[in-house]
Amino acid sequence: MNTMKEHFEEEAKEFDRIVCNLIPHYEDMINALLSSIPFDKTQPFHTIDIGCGTGTVAKKIKEKFPNAKITCLDFAENMINMAKAKLKDYEGISYILCDFSEYEFDKKYDVILSSLSLHHLGKDKKPFYHKVFMNLKNGGVFYNADVVIGSSEYLEKLYLSNWKDYMAQSLSDEEINQKWLGRHRKDGNPEKLMFHLKSLEEVGFTDIDVIWKYYKYAVFGGRKKEDSKQ
Repeated sequence: MNTMKEHFEEEAKEFDRIVCNLIPHYEDMINALLSSIPFDKTQPFHTIDIGCGTGTVAKKIKEKFPNAKITCLDFAENMINMAKAKLKDYEGISYILCDFSEYEFDKKYDVILSSLSLHHLGKDKKPFYHKVFMNLKNGGVFYNADVVIGSSEYLEKLYLSNWKDYMAQSLSDEEINQKWLGRHRKDGNPEKLMFHLKSLEEVGFTDIDVIWKYYKYAVFGGRKKEDSKQ
């Protein structure tokens, strides 16, 4: 995680530009993530954005749900500073500088969201999902927008080919192969989509679904039952 933190600290200022060159249909993915929030536009609720980055998701939440209270959590100080600058005109936002793999929730939330972050958890994703579940209010939802791997060797090759073709529209072959594919192999720990869905079910989530998917990227999650005893 320390190596990844250094990467994100260095790239904070360029992150918003870089992410659109790296992630196919990034805007569609983030809009799908926001569509998972089951509240009316004027209704107040409290959400935490795990791995908030430069505050893109938080800003979109405030634009759509002006009465939402948002906790922005990230382990890169430069990312937090970028988020503060992007969100300076909005109220009801707090910031936590912390490695999310070690974060201990201090309250329960109506909505827990994450984007392009949790694949860094390695093999600890299911325990983290359990932690998320325990820190949702009854009836609350968790949705994650993240990178996944194919369910077969053929599909993973297809996913990688599609991703490389997309990046080649704006990046050189050298940057793609030496930097981004190398980073993906070294720092990321993505799992098959079915692993995530099964893990969510096993820790107690219901209404589990995939609300958006494009080859290597997906938005998925579920709900904590209204009458949950946990």
